[in-house]
Amino acid sequence: MGHGGNVIEELMVDHREVEEIFGRIRAMTGGGEQLRALVDEVTIELVRHSVAEEQYLYPAVREHIAGGDRLADKEIEDHERVEKLLKQLEKMDTDDPRMGPALQELMDEVSEHIQDEDTNLFPMLAQATTPEVLMDLGDKIRRAKAVAPTRPHPSAPNSPTASKLLAPGAGLVDRARDFVTGRGRS
Repeated sequence: MGHGGNVIEELMVDHREVEEIFGRIRAMTGGGEQLRALVDEVTIELVRHSVAEEQYLYPAVREHIAGGDRLADKEIEDHERVEKLLKQLEKMDTDDPRMGPALQELMDEVSEHIQDEDTNLFPMLAQATTPEVLMDLGDKIRRAKAVAPTRPHPSAPNSPTASKLLAPGAGLVDRARDFVTGRGRS
């Protein structure tokens, strides 16, 4: 969940973890419980990551980068599409014929988002801020991921203020549900 380091290092490690899960999904020959476990694992990682970015990264992008509002808005739109896909996948049985295409769409969408942040957004943020700001943001991101929801909530408000108020409660409920069902334990 928390890797340490500045915000860019923290989020890039998250990106590599998601790519690794995608690799395991692509390498699968079957479905069933193993596929459900991987879909749940990637969902948990993506939801926590997205909530933390919306609470702290994108407000920093708005504040520190010229044209940051436009960049942050685009990234939030990406998150909204991904969250809707995650919600669809959460409701599907692994033998549903729509599972494969929906998973591929998710992987394509997230991979494009990761590429954009790694090659464009993160270098701009590094250039526009100080190492202290980046380290402080890394600490905030780690704390946010620790209490963030683990399930998609596409209808939840995505403003940083609303998210900071609502995400810990939703996260608590999600983690309780995960504990009872065994979701996310692999």
